[in-house]
Amino acid sequence: MFTRMFGKPKQETNALATLDKLNETLEMLEKKEKVLLKKASGEVEKAKEFTRAKNKRAAIQCLKRKRLYEQQVEQLGNFQLRIHDQMIMLEGAKATTETVDALRTGAAAMKAMQKATNIDDVDKTMDEINEQTENMKIIQEALSTPIGSAADFDEDELEAELEELEGAELEEQLLQPATTAPVAPISVPAGRQQVRPAAQKAEEDELAALQAEMAL
Repeated sequence: MFTRMFGKPKQETNALATLDKLNETLEMLEKKEKVLLKKASGEVEKAKEFTRAKNKRAAIQCLKRKRLYEQQVEQLGNFQLRIHDQMIMLEGAKATTETVDALRTGAAAMKAMQKATNIDDVDKTMDEINEQTENMKIIQEALSTPIGSAADFDEDELEAELEELEGAELEEQLLQPATTAPVAPISVPAGRQQVRPAAQKAEEDELAALQAEMAL
């Protein structure tokens, strides 16, 4: 248990320390490379001076030393490539280890949740939910069922009666005239009264005489 708890930080510390060491070595090699390149350039300048002074032997010696410096520079370049390769591999291994640790942690968490959630409990809970849903449907249907006198009404007869009413209303609308022209008032000149027909006057007189007799 203690190895599991303290193993990962120790491994991570070792990986970081190794990367730091490789970076230091790489910086040291780069500095040496710059120094050797500067020395090689200096030997070239010396060879030019000896050439101008007609000292061929000294100029050749300068060129030999220049080549030795260049060989060392090439060797340092190979060392740097090896260190770069080692750093890349180490960083890749570190990323792989971290990925595996993350996956392992996720798997452990999933396993713990599965233990906390029993499949039998899930089935029981779903059965209870389905039972409650069915009970609610039954209650809603019972509440929506008509009771008393309304339960004796025949829905088909009511729909037929409604269709008859709609048909009668439509027929009435079709029989009505499209437009109704307003009746123009008849103007009677002032000072003139409409003369009642003689037959109408006689009927009024007979009605008055009858009322008088009934009063007696």
